[in-house]
Amino acid sequence: MIRVTSPGPIIFRQHRTGLGGQPFELLKFRTMRVTEDGETIRHAMRGDSRVTRVGAILRATSVDELPQLINVLRGNMSLVGPRPHALAHDRHYGALIHGYAKRFLVKPGMTGLAQIRGLRGEIHELYSMERRVRADREYIASWSLACDLRIILLTLPRMLSDPHAY
Repeated sequence: MIRVTSPGPIIFRQHRTGLGGQPFELLKFRTMRVTEDGETIRHAMRGDSRVTRVGAILRATSVDELPQLINVLRGNMSLVGPRPHALAHDRHYGALIHGYAKRFLVKPGMTGLAQIRGLRGEIHELYSMERRVRADREYIASWSLACDLRIILLTLPRMLSDPHAY
């Protein structure tokens, strides 16, 4: 459906920062008309004109993230951990938020503490990203297998209805 409804590749590839600050290529189903991976990348917003019709459905249900299972199998990501941001966003927020780089002490995850707390979606102000980073640092400091299992279980209902997924 992605290919039939809009031109471009089915899989979107974008460089993200992983464990130890090393970049890797993140895989997602393409949900936008553009495939940005440069010095400046706009955050997705509610009603974003770049999102395709099929992409809106994939994003609302987080199905667009499923190709990241390949990233997990490759060892670039974990099921649970801080969600990776685009390299341009890491540079930007890394310069503004104290302790931002601590996110790179663990592998990035397909889901994380910030996601189950509803801290995803648009970034209108620095405080929004600071809250995500604070949740990431809390996750890292208190990691346990039980914590990961809890996050996975709480992610499943969020996939079906998350008001911040668009």
